[in-house]
Amino acid sequence: MALQQTIDDTVRGLGLELVELERSAGGLLRVTIDFPWSPGDAAERPVTVEDCERVTRQLQYVLEVEGVDYRRLEVSSPGIDRPLRHAVDFERFEGELVDVTLKAPIGAAAAGQVHASRKKFRGALHRVPEGGWQIVWRDEPPAKPGQRVSAKRAPAPEQALSFELDELQSARLAPVVDFKGRAAAPEKPDRTD
Repeated sequence: MALQQTIDDTVRGLGLELVELERSAGGLLRVTIDFPWSPGDAAERPVTVEDCERVTRQLQYVLEVEGVDYRRLEVSSPGIDRPLRHAVDFERFEGELVDVTLKAPIGAAAAGQVHASRKKFRGALHRVPEGGWQIVWRDEPPAKPGQRVSAKRAPAPEQALSFELDELQSARLAPVVDFKGRAAAPEKPDRTD
């Protein structure tokens, strides 16, 4: 715990936040960083190679002073499949496509619409007005490459699952890669609290 606090303090001192800390048996110390976010921030600021280098240099110095035993230090950005751990992460990525894994299967709560032992879901993340979160998805089979999909085919019904953060085993952004180039990001709806 002292190592995590030391790294967290160092990273925060450089104007970033610690997203994840992983220590492997082989001596690898993996640190994932990002810029802090608060509701109302206009644009996402990506972590650059220079940011990672700056944090690496500072951490090497601090870890040497603290006498931390490690063989290799890796500092990186969260990537396209960023983990969501805190309430502010869910607020930040509201409306995005996410993968969630529940601690326990949904059981009879799905009323037969979803398999009772299902724990993993991928869909759009939305806030529930009463509090909590929900994920909205369609269970459509993916089209095979080169296969034409009829415009007359009715889309699968939209399904939603409400959950509280303490019911989740894990949550992360779904890695969506568009090889056709960058498209303008859809605007997120303005929230009036």
